[in-house]
Amino acid sequence: MLVYPNAKINLGLHVTARRPDGYHDIETVFYPIPLMDALEATESHAGGSFRQTGNVLDCDPADNLVIRALRAVEAKHHLPALDIHIFKHIPSGAGLGGGSSDAAFMVRLLNEQFQLGMSPSEMRALVAPLGADCAFFIENSPMLATGIGDRLTPISVNLSGWTIIVVKPDIHVSTRDAYAGITPRQPARPLTDILALPVEQWQGRLVNDFEPHIFALHPEIAAIRDRLLDLGATYAAMSGSGSALFGLLRTPIDHAEEKFADCFVRQRQL
Repeated sequence: MLVYPNAKINLGLHVTARRPDGYHDIETVFYPIPLMDALEATESHAGGSFRQTGNVLDCDPADNLVIRALRAVEAKHHLPALDIHIFKHIPSGAGLGGGSSDAAFMVRLLNEQFQLGMSPSEMRALVAPLGADCAFFIENSPMLATGIGDRLTPISVNLSGWTIIVVKPDIHVSTRDAYAGITPRQPARPLTDILALPVEQWQGRLVNDFEPHIFALHPEIAAIRDRLLDLGATYAAMSGSGSALFGLLRTPIDHAEEKFADCFVRQRQL
């Protein structure tokens, strides 16, 4: 069976409090976008295998979220040996949720392929320990995320008709470094109120609290955000803790790949 795990962007991101456990409470909206990996699982005749191609990181396969998701399902359901292949197209460490999406889609694939009968709530509970945003990809629709990103509430945000351009510079931003520059605070205006405004009114109001610190550390990232706006984006921001940025436009940017030749770039109609 073949599935296509998609990425997400963050529409606004407020870091509202530091928790006693060392984590932070946030307020953001996860929004799915059509930038996808490919994930296939077939019954194996030789004991099972795992293969990655595309934009892969060099790490122990046992640490891969797809394998961890598989093991979580195997702990509750009998499964045959599987040959698993994932083609990575979503860049890693970008704030786009690629690894979390792969994990959630692995659980969804297994549930459908082997008729395990798990409900969405059961699947969310299964993937939640793998990452705060994993549960979002089970239902894969716009969600207001609070807590550490694990408390999800459906929200009516519709970007149909907009073109999104995603740019991933070759800069790594660690989540630890991103949070190190944050002073948690309650936002002056709820995120839901801002998102109710037309997209044309988002810039300057819909903010990502990580941007000031990350832009100071990496001016190149700020320059890409400004370049997106100069090229006609109605709204542009960093996704999550970066380093990927996105812009929303009414029409595609002509020759976008030439304009961002040194960066990962894709644009799609939403």
